[in-house]
Amino acid sequence: MQLIIRTYNLELRHTFRISRQSFDHKRVMVVELKVGNISGYGEASENPYYKHKLEDMIRDLLGVKREIECDTFKTPETPETFWERMYPILKHNLFALCALDIAYNDLYSRLKNKKLYELWGYSIENNILSNFTIGIDTIENMLSKMKDTPWPIYKIKLGTHEDLKIIKALRRHTNAIFRIDANCAWSVEETLSNALALKDLGVEFLEQPLPAEEVDGMRHLYKKCALPLVADESCQKESDIENCFGLFHGVNIKLVKCGGLTPARRMLHRAQELGMKKMVGCMTESSVGISAIAHLVPELDYVDMDGAVLLRQDIAEGVSLEYGKIVYSDLKGTGVKLIDLKPITKHS
Repeated sequence: MQLIIRTYNLELRHTFRISRQSFDHKRVMVVELKVGNISGYGEASENPYYKHKLEDMIRDLLGVKREIECDTFKTPETPETFWERMYPILKHNLFALCALDIAYNDLYSRLKNKKLYELWGYSIENNILSNFTIGIDTIENMLSKMKDTPWPIYKIKLGTHEDLKIIKALRRHTNAIFRIDANCAWSVEETLSNALALKDLGVEFLEQPLPAEEVDGMRHLYKKCALPLVADESCQKESDIENCFGLFHGVNIKLVKCGGLTPARRMLHRAQELGMKKMVGCMTESSVGISAIAHLVPELDYVDMDGAVLLRQDIAEGVSLEYGKIVYSDLKGTGVKLIDLKPITKHS
């Protein structure tokens, strides 16, 4: 098995702003695992909030290249066994482990001549719709983005001094479902007050209103808030599912934060056991990462997989979205095909 690492600088269609940062580009790493003429692909984007840089991901993967490339394909490891072998040597860099795990799941299912959801025994007949994200901007620009991309569900980033004014203005122009993500920007009092008004404005749930460390505040909100609460920054690794129980009504799992598809599936199963709503979200990433998320959708109550739609130009083909509906590729595995083979850097 051969390891190939490529890096890209993805340009967004519009500046993307949340409560703590804004950006026009996003650097990503695409991992390819190749056996003969069959390849699997995985992706992770760098993230300053979680202190993960591409250089560190590349260094850590190249540092364990021998362990990754060992000859396992006489009797192929399952993705679960591969992840368990990789975790002890990459547990300090779950973003890198995520890209590797997605690539291995893709490769393994292609070798089995199956789409990944087929390998898992999932049916896609009753798939939910994905939301489309509107970043913080002027009301005029947010309305323009909404008109440019008509969608049945919008995830709206907030954390400004005029949050309710924004939602009231947007609501006058659409009957779509709204989901609100404050990215830790609110206080307990703001959340309680905003939730009452937002419920009347057709908002479905609130995502991560408080910083992750404000556990007592979240416990109070869980009992008093008028809208359901979904964890994001509070839900990073597998043990966080238990920690979020009694603080949030649901969890938003990000593959890069937890280390890939393999642990994400375990987290979804545990959330199901606890009676919590299950969501998987994306970072700004290409169709490589987005296509992986699509295969988890049969297990989900909500999904945010619009990352590639926000790009000016994609580097891959795979799963796509049509007015929120998930359209799977004809290819096996996650369904990904790289179309930009001129990365910024390449390591093999």
